[in-house]
Amino acid sequence: RNEEEIQKLEMYKNGEIYLQSLSSMLPPIILNPAEKTDILDMTSAPGGKTTQIAALTNNNANITACEMSNIRAERLKYNLEKQGALAYVMVKDASIDKFFSFDQILLDSPCSGSGTINMNNTDLNKYFTLELVEKCKKTQRSLINKAVQILKGGKELVYSTCSILKEENEEIVKTIMNKGMEIVPIEFEGKETLPQLPTTIDGTLCICPTQEYEGFFIAKLRKIC
Repeated sequence: RNEEEIQKLEMYKNGEIYLQSLSSMLPPIILNPAEKTDILDMTSAPGGKTTQIAALTNNNANITACEMSNIRAERLKYNLEKQGALAYVMVKDASIDKFFSFDQILLDSPCSGSGTINMNNTDLNKYFTLELVEKCKKTQRSLINKAVQILKGGKELVYSTCSILKEENEEIVKTIMNKGMEIVPIEFEGKETLPQLPTTIDGTLCICPTQEYEGFFIAKLRKIC
């Protein structure tokens, strides 16, 4: 079925299913969220990954979802309610106060979207620019450093983007490797069947854009101090 046909189904209208790309579903799976833990989704709107985390934990985790835009936060709240997902929505950016701490953090960071671009788009040069990448890198560095600060010792962080540029992926991850973080190699059933691009950090995953998959980068890290 195509997307329009699915949206006509009663189970879609009732919030029993939520449409996401195959690649977008991977970060929550790799996070492997646990019940009865404190979980943060740092950049959560429109809520696909937040609702997936709620589903994976049987609505039995303390989930905090951040979104700084009021309009996008309303969309997030709508999707959470429609899906029956329990989460506390914090309408602010992800620069959360240091007295908060979390057992698991998902940072699906704002990015250039290089893994999702249409190369046949004649306007590509207007919106996919070096300035965009540089702006995203600044945001990514800020967010991942904040994630390290508020992650509990011994606990895990998943960093992901829908970009395939190492400048937004491995190079961002490397900025926190001297801050008490270590790579947790990504392994799950079926990983070997995914279309993959090489990465410069062992244990990370970069999905190659195809007709079925968006380009996506994912790294899992553990705080060791």
